[in-house]
Amino acid sequence: MFDTLSDRLQGALGDLRKRGRLDEEAISRAMREVRLALLEADVNFEVVKDFVGRVRERALGADVLKSLTPGQQVVKIVHEELTSLMGAGDSRLALAGRPPTVILLAGLQGSGKTTAAAKLALLLRKEGRKPGLVAADLQRPAAIDQLEQLGRELQVPVFSEERADPVAAAAQGLERARAEGLDTVILDTAGRLHVDEALMDELAAVRDATRPTNVLLVLDAMTGQDAVRVAEAFAERVAFDGVVLTKLDGDARGGAALSVKAVTGKPIKLASVGERLDQLEYFHPDRMASRILGMGDVLSLIEKAEAAVEDDERVEMERRMMQGEFTFDDFLRSYKMLRRMGPLQGILKMIPGLGKQLEGIDDVDEKQLGRVEAIVLSMTPKERRLPHVIDGSRRKRIAAGSGTTVEQVNQLLEARKQMAKMMKQLGKGKMPALPGQPQGQNGPTRSATKKKKSKRKKKPKSRR
Repeated sequence: MFDTLSDRLQGALGDLRKRGRLDEEAISRAMREVRLALLEADVNFEVVKDFVGRVRERALGADVLKSLTPGQQVVKIVHEELTSLMGAGDSRLALAGRPPTVILLAGLQGSGKTTAAAKLALLLRKEGRKPGLVAADLQRPAAIDQLEQLGRELQVPVFSEERADPVAAAAQGLERARAEGLDTVILDTAGRLHVDEALMDELAAVRDATRPTNVLLVLDAMTGQDAVRVAEAFAERVAFDGVVLTKLDGDARGGAALSVKAVTGKPIKLASVGERLDQLEYFHPDRMASRILGMGDVLSLIEKAEAAVEDDERVEMERRMMQGEFTFDDFLRSYKMLRRMGPLQGILKMIPGLGKQLEGIDDVDEKQLGRVEAIVLSMTPKERRLPHVIDGSRRKRIAAGSGTTVEQVNQLLEARKQMAKMMKQLGKGKMPALPGQPQGQNGPTRSATKKKKSKRKKKPKSRR
């Protein structure tokens, strides 16, 4: 997501980073590139005009021009303005003081409301809440069937008895959820192909009957400025509290995400970053600004890792790896954890400093990891636990069982050995040389320094 915009902005600001001093001409040239990048990303023209004006005004300030690192100061200003543009503040949903908390999802047909409702139910259940889904979309054929199927997949109750009156369906579903002791109810309402009076009247009637704690507008991020115009139309008729952006993973430009808060005044609360039901996240403007500018997103990476692995499992794995005991059983656990965190491309792009180095990352074949997993699963439990017992005949058997070559098995065994060696060095407080890097490139280790000192001959004291 935001790949095109990210490349353009990083290119525009890259020249400023290298300069020791900045002048008005250099800043003006960079601001022209920023303006073009935002317009090409389908950001609202007035939003672009105001954004560039604020950045330019701050960048020409005395504090920046006299700074020792003026280029970095300008990047910092752009980061802060991007964060403000997307809506600084908490993206969490409001919770009712007296349960249940009612969340009404509104939006046009095709924006992804039904799937977003199921994703939201899963996200809230992970937070310890007891959600239920109410099928109030009686316009679209099979909308109720889709919601019921998603509910069965997630093991979340779906209330869908009423099939004629959407207001009655919402009210009855809410009562059923309250009777079953659920503390959160998500209403999946009907949409239309365009904004019309019938849609707005129906939404207003459902809202009045259920009195929702949160009204969320679901927008398709890939529609760009059309999504912003839809948000404006809804803001005039239905007072929504925030936005859920769907299909953000397929939007390389980002115009909707960068425009909707400035145009409507309503923040983005949640964003769908993948097709899987667990790929709905709370929207953090500061983290998204960091990703756009190629600074990574360490906080989101940590949260994904914590959600993917249990505490006791993590501690035990760290202990073993620090002792150089990296077995293939440990590899399988690490691999499964990585897969639970999401697509490999998305995970790697969250690591600071890897932005430019990962050009072409979309071409990475994740099947390679699957091939490695097949090799490991072709080993016996003893071989996974004690890799050193794998001799030539065992390697042939493993290659045949996994559909790979002996050479690929050898490469994996060598990679594991190098990984265990590096982890053991780190466990002893040493800094191992990176693959392909000459020894000592990272600076002398503590032990190496001691040895060097011990080899120095002491000068004899001069006698007077």
